[in-house]
Amino acid sequence: MDVVRILSSIILPPLGVFLQVGIGLHFSLNILLTLLGYVPGIIHAVWVVLRK
Repeated sequence: MDVVRILSSIILPPLGVFLQVGIGLHFSLNILLTLLGYVPGIIHAVWVVLRK
């Protein structure tokens, strides 16, 4: 299941964060980072998925 989350984090970062932690602070932060620049959103999403 982590492989699916990591792949979804690379393709669509907020989806990977949503699958890992649901809607909350990290989800909102990831949407903001993705809108500001795609790469920071990917880095944050992969960090959230690998953190647990």
